Amino acid sequence: VQLVESGGGLVQPGGSLRLSCAASGFTFSSYVMSWYRQAPGKERELVARINSSGTSINYADSVKGRFTISRDNAKNTVYLQMNSLKPEDTAVYYCYVTYQGYGYWGQGTQVTVSS
Repeated sequence: VQLVESGGGLVQPGGSLRLSCAASGFTFSSYVMSWYRQAPGKERELVARINSSGTSINYADSVKGRFTISRDNAKNTVYLQMNSLKPEDTAVYYCYVTYQGYGYWGQGTQVTVSS
């Protein structure tokens, strides 16, 4: 299983970023995919989760209405569109999947929201 995130960077408050997570090594279209984030000095937290077909989605309260998770099963990729970014969204963002009872993480992508 391999998860590779991309799309992070430095953005001003109110700006947008789109994160991508390219997956391989398992049947992507059959699995729930999640985005987590970890800010400095804080625990890793769930940001958003999407089921295998994309019909069931959950968000952390802190990002509802601003972030959108989606997936393209033909491309084995899950996305996180982040709008109206705030300084408190600054964190390393990770892609996650539970496969055959084990949890797998990507390497993470840094998102920094600052003026």
